[in-house]
Amino acid sequence: MGEILWHVAEVIDATGGECANGNTWQATGFAMDSREVKKGDLFIALKGDAATTKYTSSGHDGHDYVAAAYTNGAVAAIVDHLIDVDIPQIIVPDTFQAFQNLARLSRTRPSLRQAIAITGSVGKTGTRDMVKSAFDGADVCVHASIKSYNNAIGVPYTLATMPASTEVGIFEVGMNFAGEISPLSHLIKPTMAIITAIAEVHIENFNNGINGIVNAKSEIFDGINANGIALLPRDNPHYDELVANARESGIKHIYSFGEHPESDARLTTSTANADYTHIKATIMGEDVSYHLNIAGKHIAINSLSALLAVKLADLNIQDAAKALETIHPIEGRGARQKLYWGDRNNPVILIDESYNASPVAVKAALQVLAMMNPTGNGRRIAVLGDMRELGKRSQELHENLAQPLQESNVDLVYTCGENMESLYRKIPEHMQGATTATSDELAAIIVSTLQPGDIVLVKGSLGTKMKVIVDSLREGHLEG
Repeated sequence: MGEILWHVAEVIDATGGECANGNTWQATGFAMDSREVKKGDLFIALKGDAATTKYTSSGHDGHDYVAAAYTNGAVAAIVDHLIDVDIPQIIVPDTFQAFQNLARLSRTRPSLRQAIAITGSVGKTGTRDMVKSAFDGADVCVHASIKSYNNAIGVPYTLATMPASTEVGIFEVGMNFAGEISPLSHLIKPTMAIITAIAEVHIENFNNGINGIVNAKSEIFDGINANGIALLPRDNPHYDELVANARESGIKHIYSFGEHPESDARLTTSTANADYTHIKATIMGEDVSYHLNIAGKHIAINSLSALLAVKLADLNIQDAAKALETIHPIEGRGARQKLYWGDRNNPVILIDESYNASPVAVKAALQVLAMMNPTGNGRRIAVLGDMRELGKRSQELHENLAQPLQESNVDLVYTCGENMESLYRKIPEHMQGATTATSDELAAIIVSTLQPGDIVLVKGSLGTKMKVIVDSLREGHLEG
């Protein structure tokens, strides 16, 4: 059993609920999925409505799984009616509202010195991980979002699972529509807000195009008080608009990161190869040198925001930079794997970018692929699935990838989805591998096509299910 996360009195105070079946328990964890319950957890029974579908299947009701949660070790449950299970229960009118109330109470924990909210069109998760590592390296107690828990369920979950001893809380915040970020910002009440970049992502949901995205991302400023800090991407073409929005929200302390000579955290040199990026930077006048086990200048620039946050928190950025050197790409977001394809001296290298995709993210992934050299008779292969939520410009934005593919010296391109088929028709015939309607169809083709020494990049929006291809490549081919 670990640190006590919730005492029964705190839960009653936060939710206004009534006790049933016992009031002497305390919880060391918190769960909203009965399958993930661990011994000592407090389980909350959420319903799968529109607000929770990312984490709870639509139409499912957590009340049906209270017994399973109890079996798996839950010490109590938050419910909206008494369940016929011998487990202590806090009965509330609305479990989702109780969930948010727990998050609000957690935000008031006295040990919390910094609440850092991170948003942007691309790079949120990677930046979150770098900010966490940087503060870990600065020797403070850190709590951060897991996975991509960044919406109306993910943000309160991150707060509700935050230990009382946390000194720095790090919260990833995403959105699909205008108005989604503002209530999450008010819930977090950030002391710092980082915006990674603004790009054409989810643009089909904005009638006013990129300007709508700028304003929607700027909602991250809504919950910051006058003493809060905004950290903004100086090289982004929408930097001035972000600064104006921050000032309009009453934020006086605005800092920037990037290559621009006026950046508060300035990238002075960036030397990248296929496996890592060596960085020299100046963070508010202090020089720092470090490397990342991830290739790409965009990653290097986002790492500056992590060091800038540490510096503004009056902590040691040299220690923080050293900690950044321990980070490696994660599954679905650039993780690499060697696959045995009949020749142990020439494995296939799989680059797993299957979690998501946007025009700017695909171009960045292709730049990394270009830096990698196949072995033997190997080839650079790009396997691309549709990029979703691009609206009326979807076909154009897909077709615009034809030039980056050629500039990256990609030998073969395989695509799935209607929009990627438009791209496929735009590339030279010698680059055309195959195009299919679904990832299931494409998976079998890719498996039969690869040869020793190939480097294969798999990337597409989550809804395109490119992980099917990744899993097919791994099956029976993992090096051991």
